Amino acid sequence: MFAKVASLGLFGLNAFPVDVEIDISRGNPQFDIVGLPDAVVRESRERIRAALRACNISFPVAAVMVNLAPADTRKSGSVHDMAIFMAVLKAMRMIDISLEGCAFIGEISLNGDIRRISGVLPMVMLAKETGIRSVFVPAENASEAAVIDGIRIYAVDNAEQLIMHFRGEEQLSPVPRYIPPAAAYDEVLDFADVRGQQSAKKALEIAAAGGHNALLIGSPGSGKSMLSKRMPSILPPLTFEEALETTKIHSISGLLTPEMPIITKRPFRSPHHTISAAGLAGGGSVPHPGEVSLAHNGLLFLDELAEFDRRTLEILRQPLEDRKVTIARAAGTVTYPCTIMLIGAMNPCPCGYYGHPKRKCICPPNKVASYLSRISGPLLDRFDLHIEVAPVEFEDLSSKASEEPSAEIRKRVMAAREIQAERFRGTDITCNALITPDKLQEMCPLDDAAQNMLRNVFDNLGLSARAYDRILKVARTIADLGNSEVIQRQHLAAAVQYRSLDRKYWSEGNR
Repeated sequence: MFAKVASLGLFGLNAFPVDVEIDISRGNPQFDIVGLPDAVVRESRERIRAALRACNISFPVAAVMVNLAPADTRKSGSVHDMAIFMAVLKAMRMIDISLEGCAFIGEISLNGDIRRISGVLPMVMLAKETGIRSVFVPAENASEAAVIDGIRIYAVDNAEQLIMHFRGEEQLSPVPRYIPPAAAYDEVLDFADVRGQQSAKKALEIAAAGGHNALLIGSPGSGKSMLSKRMPSILPPLTFEEALETTKIHSISGLLTPEMPIITKRPFRSPHHTISAAGLAGGGSVPHPGEVSLAHNGLLFLDELAEFDRRTLEILRQPLEDRKVTIARAAGTVTYPCTIMLIGAMNPCPCGYYGHPKRKCICPPNKVASYLSRISGPLLDRFDLHIEVAPVEFEDLSSKASEEPSAEIRKRVMAAREIQAERFRGTDITCNALITPDKLQEMCPLDDAAQNMLRNVFDNLGLSARAYDRILKVARTIADLGNSEVIQRQHLAAAVQYRSLDRKYWSEGNR
């Protein structure tokens, strides 16, 4: 007796179709699974035996062979349990109805319950592309799967529901399509809580408006972390396409819940400085996404930047340029996207008071130099804005005047993003920070005064080609906030000012 049931597999972000083929024939009673299964897949034999007993169905006393095709692709996880269970029932003639056009993904427990799995969204997206009409998923994954339009999703709580559905005894109804709610900003921290720091707030507004990386340097207690943690409150909401891209990464990481089946807010990730290189960039025998990919289309905040292991930080250099992370392992190569805003915050020295206007730094010059050298020149060059966060004045802290709320700042950010959306219509560029070199001159026109100033700045400061590009992109954003199509001298001057801290702190003469 032979049967074939469709399932889906996952390697990294890449889903692939799997055919569960089963043959039940005379011979010594055994239950084998072939087709490059890992240990979890092989263990499904015991889960399926127990689930059949829970449904009062005797496992066939025969030679049972299951093949997961294609046989040359490694299968991992418990995602194929439901499909193997259905293949056994089909081969035993317990189900007569055709399973053509149906796919099954989910884990079966010993009592027949269907448990949630990770990675449902990319698998359902592939199912739709390959012409599958119906996908049966665990009930806890149903909302996540129902985000995709144009395919029927069935939520399954236990194995008995499957049997009754295909016997026609009690039909399951397709899950209505899940429409994600608009992103709410009610629960996030607000810039109105931050007293003073007007220049730092303006710089972060520019960073949010153009999607730029920013580095904040200042003494302890000046508000670096407080400012950075409020960045999500001024970032524009995700588009539906961005939300799907981001949700796919969180889906395979098992970070979604039935209450939050799709990511509607831009991610904000803030790993501790003890994180490993694999935790930051991704890794493992079957490569999992790291923090830099979990922050895709959002913000990665590295507090106490100089306390991170230098080798871990250096891993960020290529992903920040390529907007993707490629991880090669013996099992295969996986590429995860990582289009992020990187916000770093650090003290200027180990004691934190180097350059402080009122408190004396107790660090020897060589200690200051050693501390700052943990941030390499190439990594520093990838920060578009260098922001010095000055100590807060008493007048600001004691003032009863209200500070500008995030909602007002977000309006200006959104207006600038709308200008960029119109400018980049028909391209893959979504914000000024992502302008490609071939589009730079076209997208960043300078008036004569700005052109002359840029020439002088480049020659006098010895800027790198990367710094030149990033200054132009930041100037483009400042001009957008000022509703100017052409970059003027004042826009460029402000952009250059935001690249000055490397000369103040990292210059040999200031160490």
